[in-house]
Amino acid sequence: MQYTIESIATVHSPYKQKFGIARQPGLVPAAEICIELHSDFHIDCVRGLENFEYVWISFIFHGVLGEGWSPLVRPPRLGGKQKMGVFATRSPHRPNHIGLSLLKLERIENGKNIRLYCSGADLLDGTPVIDIKPYIPFVEAKPKAASGFINGKPDELNVIWQPQCAINRLSEKEQTLILQSIAQDPRPAYQNIPERVYVMDILQYEVKFQIRDNTAEIIDVIQKTN
Repeated sequence: MQYTIESIATVHSPYKQKFGIARQPGLVPAAEICIELHSDFHIDCVRGLENFEYVWISFIFHGVLGEGWSPLVRPPRLGGKQKMGVFATRSPHRPNHIGLSLLKLERIENGKNIRLYCSGADLLDGTPVIDIKPYIPFVEAKPKAASGFINGKPDELNVIWQPQCAINRLSEKEQTLILQSIAQDPRPAYQNIPERVYVMDILQYEVKFQIRDNTAEIIDVIQKTN
């Protein structure tokens, strides 16, 4: 049986490419997105939602739609060396490419279109949203539940700015977002090349950095021109 699912909203995110996005929601608290509902959905659709602190966002992994899926994947938390069944992971390479994120709802704005502002996001700019639901702690919070091969929050990198970076042109909020994002170590799990320069496309900047041992050094921040 076939079903047709249409998006209800579009994500406006500081993450302009897949590289650099946190692998789970909540790991980068400074990552704020705007979920803009399509014009068919007016203020009545979100009546009462402002009273919830967190929301479930169902979305499409649109950035990998053309890459297909595999029954076995290599989770980054296992160093990219062990295979697990796709349904035992959060891999975006799924049969139906549907994702789920739990985000903090910061505020709702009623303008030309309804906009939900959420933080702790792990979504790519332009992500199609297919559903929004309130998070209900007494039903959904299971802190003592077994979590398979995932044991706690991943270790973070120490992040430093090189002196040549003109960070004074960045707002404190922008600096925090960049630092928190790089601290999550966006490299593929199997890659450890100290001399390699990585480039993250975030906000209106290209951020260049290198990683040696457990320290990431930001070596340049370039403002993109349209």
